[in-house]
Amino acid sequence: MESYRTEEEQVEALKRWWKENGRSTMIGVVLALGLGFGWQAWQKNQEIAAQNASNLYQQMLQALSAEEGQSGTMGRQIATELKDTHRGTVYAQFAALHLARLAVNEGQPQLAEQELRWALAMADAGDDVHQVAQLRLARVLAAQDKEEEALSLLQGASTDFVASYALARGDILLAQGREADALVAYESAAAALEEGAPVPQTLQDKLEYLGARVDIAAVEAS
Repeated sequence: MESYRTEEEQVEALKRWWKENGRSTMIGVVLALGLGFGWQAWQKNQEIAAQNASNLYQQMLQALSAEEGQSGTMGRQIATELKDTHRGTVYAQFAALHLARLAVNEGQPQLAEQELRWALAMADAGDDVHQVAQLRLARVLAAQDKEEEALSLLQGASTDFVASYALARGDILLAQGREADALVAYESAAAALEEGAPVPQTLQDKLEYLGARVDIAAVEAS
């Protein structure tokens, strides 16, 4: 009987606890389960969206490759769809870079600028896509006689892009007739190459040409 009474007391205690705390406990459990299932559903949706974006990007590449040198529009349409429906993904940023390349090839620098600025706005500052878009935008701006704005974009570069940025600065400065400054930029580009990497022939030619030009100018000035 003692054990029975003890069990009865435990049941009564449990009933009292449930009456006092059961509602809040149940709400907490429901919320916890809801958050858990919600998080899983969100993760699943993100995975599906990323896969859809990846598939669309592959379709875009195939269409652009098939239309290379032609006036086809399928690749452009897919790239635009990718930007519209998956704007938060890196695939959309890649699509904008491809559209900018097409615009440059077709002599539409303003359209290329628009696509590159979109990619810059979407990319995280300092990441590879941001660096590439900024480099290409600088060249597009220079082609539109916006050299100073272009040069300002080329002031900072991460380690992997130092040589490319310096080379672009040199090209813009050379186009402006600033040969001494261009030579300094080209020398910086050569110095930024990986240790042991050969200097590209085009860069070597520019270094030799400008080196001779600057030496002649120095002799004439003296």
